[in-house]
Amino acid sequence: MKNLIVILLKPRAWIAKLLIIIMAIGFAALHHYGYLKPITDFLGSEALTVKIGEYNLTALFVCKVIFSAILVFWLTGIVSEFGERKIKKLNRIKAGNRALLIKAFQVLVYFIAFLISLDFLGLDLTGLTIFSGAIGIGIGIGLQKISSNFISGIIMLSEKAVKEGDLIELSDGTSGIVRNTGARFTRIETLESRDIMIPNEDFITDRITNWTYSDNLGRVDIEIGVAYGSDLHKVYQLLIESANEHPRCCKSPEALCFLDSFGDNAINFLLYFWVEDIIVGRKRPKSEVLFSIWEKFNENGIQIPFPQRDIHIKSGGPLTHE
Repeated sequence: MKNLIVILLKPRAWIAKLLIIIMAIGFAALHHYGYLKPITDFLGSEALTVKIGEYNLTALFVCKVIFSAILVFWLTGIVSEFGERKIKKLNRIKAGNRALLIKAFQVLVYFIAFLISLDFLGLDLTGLTIFSGAIGIGIGIGLQKISSNFISGIIMLSEKAVKEGDLIELSDGTSGIVRNTGARFTRIETLESRDIMIPNEDFITDRITNWTYSDNLGRVDIEIGVAYGSDLHKVYQLLIESANEHPRCCKSPEALCFLDSFGDNAINFLLYFWVEDIIVGRKRPKSEVLFSIWEKFNENGIQIPFPQRDIHIKSGGPLTHE
């Protein structure tokens, strides 16, 4: 029975679709001409009735619930899948907006299906107020995190602060590329090719660094010191050349070099240059530029110092033994 229900609810099972249509038409015809009245009277009889508080639960009502659930949610699945395919084809709309439209469409479709089911069962829609208090308590206690993550996901999609393809960094130092934003969590692919599922609520309550929010430019910082006595203008020129010669170095903004400080053991410089796509990575360009700087310094006799200490020993008077 369970496998049959799964097959009937599967939107892409064309045989199941045809079977449900034939059954629905057949039941409707039999009910219209009164052939099902003996069966409905028997299922609604007191012998098959269970009293729960002030309500009488009949076998007929249970059959209606099962039939309506299969029919309505099967049709809802078809409509939801059809609408999702159509929305995904709207290429003029950004991916984040399409995902938001899909979620809104699915919520609307299932809400309408829920109302139709209640009306089909003959329930008074005004009676839903009876369950509003219980639903509120359930959300407040058991479904608090689920509802919070769901609403946070909708806020993320509407604000577009974090969208698919962005390179982000969390407050705990975790960084990666946003691959998918679901109803409860957002999947992040880290630089180590690991998938991390992060609750949507964390993106609303915590501080998030989005490296690609406005553009994909990324700055590479290099700190380097040279020995005292070096030609500082030559050092400046070599640092700028090393950055500009790299193929991934942007021409705009251009590479910058600064004389930062006169340290205890070295004269310290700062080199900044930008890469066009930070998602591709910054470590490889930084490593290759450092190799280039090392080679240029060796060719021009510029030394990179290491910490040194001069120790002066004062000779004292002769040791005496008492």
